Amino acid sequence: MVIKFVIFFPIYLIVLLIEMLRANLDVAMRVINPSLPINPGIVEFKTTLKSDLLKFILANSITLTPGTLTMDVKDNSFFVHWIDVKGNSGDDYRRAICGRLESILKRIEG
Repeated sequence: MVIKFVIFFPIYLIVLLIEMLRANLDVAMRVINPSLPINPGIVEFKTTLKSDLLKFILANSITLTPGTLTMDVKDNSFFVHWIDVKGNSGDDYRRAICGRLESILKRIEG
């Protein structure tokens, strides 16, 4: 896992920075243009990550991204406050909130 971590974590950081930039722009646009809709809510989704460290990294990455806040992690369930809920199921929420980040962490986990 250590070798995979050394290889994939820099990629993870780049993807995280891109996601943070996109989320910052989205939230800024909602502030500048109040007519843009918001649909705040608390969503639950499950992750397939098994490592507590990787779940911790994912939860904090979600919180660092503007418009989302990880409220709780219980076993494999994440509870996230989201500024603009999109989708109807846990899989939809997971893909929208952390799909790319989670897929890189799965590669690290092996």
